[in-house]
Amino acid sequence: MPSPYTFADPRLAKLDGFKVEIDEAHERADIILGRPPYNVVAMPQRDQLRLTFETLDEDPRVRIIVLRGEGEHFSSGGNIGGFMEASPEHVSKLAWNIAAPARCAKPVIVANRGYCFGVGFELSLACDFRIASETTQYALPEQKLGQIPGSGGSARLQKMVGITRTKDIVMRSKRISAKQALEWGIATECVPDSELEKATDKLVDELRSFSPLAQRTAKKLLNDTEDSTLAIAMELEGHCYSRLRQSEDFKEGVEAFNAKRPPKFVGR
Repeated sequence: MPSPYTFADPRLAKLDGFKVEIDEAHERADIILGRPPYNVVAMPQRDQLRLTFETLDEDPRVRIIVLRGEGEHFSSGGNIGGFMEASPEHVSKLAWNIAAPARCAKPVIVANRGYCFGVGFELSLACDFRIASETTQYALPEQKLGQIPGSGGSARLQKMVGITRTKDIVMRSKRISAKQALEWGIATECVPDSELEKATDKLVDELRSFSPLAQRTAKKLLNDTEDSTLAIAMELEGHCYSRLRQSEDFKEGVEAFNAKRPPKFVGR
């Protein structure tokens, strides 16, 4: 059963608007946004979220990190008043904080339902897998405030869906349904609302069946080569493949395949 996560870092002694649970039996940690009904993300919360992802990334008990929200909405976005109160130095760190899921070596899954707006959308875009309930609506509404997305939203979207669709979302503050997000390649899966937790659990178990070392390598390789030329990407892929051939997990994978048995990966 999941239990509250205990942090050694004093900066995480009192979490601002979210909680963390760990399920050691399933090698899983859940970061749960907890300001229902809309799970608004406060300015100080963003730095804490970054620290939390960094802490979980170093915890040997955790293989998979899941990000989700309490209630019927993932997050309606940030605390608007907080932007006017924050210092320029603080604001300049917003994108770095929200990019924490992408920097994690471990796989990060986000479970979206209901409103997924502003920083809620940007945080989701930084994750590796986005499972969307059919109730999910994605949006970057900053134009309505005389602003633009400031935590990587437009940049990540343009990589995923191209400039035309990104302009449609950003410049019109347009809402995108879960079905459309799946069709455009924003969402990994789209499931009925009642099956969101089940689909998340299933993906966690699937990812745990693979080699931790191979997964970390694949994530870093894909992130590092996103903006590279094809020739450089293929060169780096070859180097990573060569290194993994020396691993215990690759040897175990081959032996298990030949013996027609499930592999027992150890992450080395």
